Amino acid sequence: MDPLFLGALVALSTILVLFSGVSVALGLLMVSAGFLMAFDGLRSLELMPEILFGKLDNFALLSIPMFIIMGSSIASTRAGADLYEALERWLTRVPGGLVISNLGACALFAAMSGSSPATCAAIGKMGIPEMRKRGYPDGVAAGSIAAGGTLGILIPPSVTMIVYGIATETSIGRLFLAGVIPGFLLVGLFMAWSLYSTYRSGNAEVLSARSYSWREKFEILPRVLPFLAIILGVLYTMYGGIATPSETAAVGALLTLVIAVLIYKLWSPKSLWIVLRDSTRESVMILFIIAAAGVFSYMLSSLFITQSIAEWIGTLDVNRWVLMLAVNIFLLVAGFFLPPVAVILMAAPILLPIITAAGFDPIWFAVILTINMEIGLISPPVGLNLYVINGIAPDIPLKTILAGSLPFVGCMVLAIILLSIFPGLATWLPTAVMGPGL
Repeated sequence: MDPLFLGALVALSTILVLFSGVSVALGLLMVSAGFLMAFDGLRSLELMPEILFGKLDNFALLSIPMFIIMGSSIASTRAGADLYEALERWLTRVPGGLVISNLGACALFAAMSGSSPATCAAIGKMGIPEMRKRGYPDGVAAGSIAAGGTLGILIPPSVTMIVYGIATETSIGRLFLAGVIPGFLLVGLFMAWSLYSTYRSGNAEVLSARSYSWREKFEILPRVLPFLAIILGVLYTMYGGIATPSETAAVGALLTLVIAVLIYKLWSPKSLWIVLRDSTRESVMILFIIAAAGVFSYMLSSLFITQSIAEWIGTLDVNRWVLMLAVNIFLLVAGFFLPPVAVILMAAPILLPIITAAGFDPIWFAVILTINMEIGLISPPVGLNLYVINGIAPDIPLKTILAGSLPFVGCMVLAIILLSIFPGLATWLPTAVMGPGL
């Protein structure tokens, strides 16, 4: 059978299996086993356990549960609320300071937790009611938090970037650095749209806020600065050559737990058990997907599907930017239905040879891919962040939340265009800090 036709058959089968409600990891294993048995015989299944567990035999994978524990510890405390309050008090004199403080809090909390739903939940519980109380349009209040929450998979430390680094054997340190400037770019675009949308509503009163004394501004800092110090400490340790990403993540997780216990009194066994339980559950889910994706990649390679697709793309007489547009559309559609980790693990092994052959930087492409995944988080039919916001503010119709988040999708598309015109936005910082090369 022609490998390209076989690849289309695999793609269709994978979509049908995943849409049936089967978990991503189990679905990938079912498709892989089925096609290996059909075309390579039963003996091919003997390699599956070795590939499955061999994919997990990677020291870098230890950073995933550590960063998840770090985020879960923060999400289980009032750190998000304190971060929001601190920014509100310090930005109160800035026109539209409340929406800016919400987006700033989303960016900082995303850097601490690395989780988009956790960021939406933590900042949204405080930010959405406060913005609505002060007269901000419901669409701006809900849409800004939904979009701000997506920053959790771009701003380092990002579990998504770790997964991409492992799947493509790319430096995780460089990937973290590559997400910094685009992350700030997105925050700036989100803030600009939120302020414009608020001005357009015609309610000038929402752009003013109560004033805070210097005492009120400084009294909240001791509860926030330790977490910010951990972020800076993690980045310095990693890029200062002191420790590997996995070792840095372990120290960061321990320090975050200690601060959560000391500052936020998270010392009851029940609270600590919830943190560890939720972290273990999420870690096992991600690691299982990684292992299953390893088997899936082996199946694609064994049946010469990956090689044939790369060879076919190479023979196309099209401009490389037309090719990149097609890749972006594919990622966008995939992100509408599947979680970011699943899309990266399934698509990266196929797309990486294609984009490198076309002359694109894999570090730059990681940022483009991640922003596409961010769009999927606030776009139907899955749109996880939309449902998180709807759970926080059930009186805001899902239609209003979606309408409020769509302009932020436009901001992300604009960011992709800017990154395409100025790729140095993603590649300059990794090169400046770590030197040229991958």
